[in-house]
Amino acid sequence: MAASHFKQEEPKRAGRRQRPRDDGSKGGHAGDRAKGRKRSASRIVSTILLVVGIALLAVAGGMWLHAQWQYHLQDEENAKLAAYAEVSDDGDSAPVVDWDSLKAINDDVVGWIQVPGTVINYPVYQASDNDYYLNTNAEGVYGVGGQIFMDYENTPPGMQDAQTVIYGHHLKNGAMFKQIADMDDQEFFDSIGTVWYVTEDAAYELEPLLVYYTNENDTNVRMFAFSSEDEFHTYLTGLLDKAQTSRSDAAQIISGTSHVLTLCTCNYIDGYGRTVLVCVPKDEAQAATAA
Repeated sequence: MAASHFKQEEPKRAGRRQRPRDDGSKGGHAGDRAKGRKRSASRIVSTILLVVGIALLAVAGGMWLHAQWQYHLQDEENAKLAAYAEVSDDGDSAPVVDWDSLKAINDDVVGWIQVPGTVINYPVYQASDNDYYLNTNAEGVYGVGGQIFMDYENTPPGMQDAQTVIYGHHLKNGAMFKQIADMDDQEFFDSIGTVWYVTEDAAYELEPLLVYYTNENDTNVRMFAFSSEDEFHTYLTGLLDKAQTSRSDAAQIISGTSHVLTLCTCNYIDGYGRTVLVCVPKDEAQAATAA
């Protein structure tokens, strides 16, 4: 047989071991596990956030309910004390106060403040400092609104010094001195014609003069005595210069007044924090405007 008809078969070489084709199965399993861990972690985080959110809502709800309960207790205390004074429907006459019953509860009581046309109708107390009645009620226990109180440096029972200062909280449910803060609105200011301050021995019929803003660090608010009436009038004129609301004839009235009753409460206005209402006796105002 001719050699050309045959092809010599080359010997087979040992081939390299063929690597299994990577079909991605290992990577796929690892990726699935990673994705699973991420999903699990995400679920845990979501659960934690949900629990925290529910807890925060529960805390907020509890705080709201607690605040409402404190307001309710304050309203009950206010109503209980209000029963010791008879007030006229039209505000034309002074409150008639049962002083003996009030003193039986707390003999720190020095007066009664009423503003017809508002909810302001409260006994006034005086302690040995200006902190005690901030959150202590007439019965000596905690109260969110405390009591209305006169500055401890004023001469009791009030209206003895050139300026008598009375403080009260501005509660968001409208109680205590909230409506004093509202008198920064000229229309509401003009609607208030009378402020009564009553003690055991006297009844003072006053009227709003001006409202101004200040802050808790303003010691000028607590000026009680002056060297002369001229100094006192200069002081009041300075307050008028920064008034938010006032009587149109306030400057004329200032020139003839010798006493003021000042009611101070909180406000929620940036940069201030206090709203102050200055009132003058009606007889002094009438004499000044008639002159």
